[in-house]
Amino acid sequence: MKKLLVAATLAATLVGCATAGKLSSDERLQLYRSHAGAPVNSFKYFGSLNGWTELGDSALAVWTKPSEAWLLSLSGPCMDLSYAPAISVTNMMGQVSARFDRVIVLGGGPVGHVPCRIETIQPLDVKALKASEKELREAKIAERAADQAGGE
Repeated sequence: MKKLLVAATLAATLVGCATAGKLSSDERLQLYRSHAGAPVNSFKYFGSLNGWTELGDSALAVWTKPSEAWLLSLSGPCMDLSYAPAISVTNMMGQVSARFDRVIVLGGGPVGHVPCRIETIQPLDVKALKASEKELREAKIAERAADQAGGE
């Protein structure tokens, strides 16, 4: 029950933020955390990601399949993650493990980047996350339409 109340409060907060403009990295991180399961030790990785989303400088979501995603919390700030054109994830024999593997920012400046250690891994409820993102977009569109109608 407490989790449901927290999720409802978060959703109301995020709807307010979404109507004012694009969500910040912190707001997106809150949204993703509200759809994350309990931490796990590792996940299977087949050498390429289906996608990824930065969530500030110390967290990101990675998709291993269109319907499978993971929230990775990093042990500290990861330089240039917010501006990275690409990333790679280390693994051992097809397993990415918390506290052992790292995210490496690719591209950008001429200096090599320090690998960022993965502190925790949490599975994401992709269906619920997509539904929440859709609700936020629809609320944003409705707010814009109301603002335009009021300004005419």
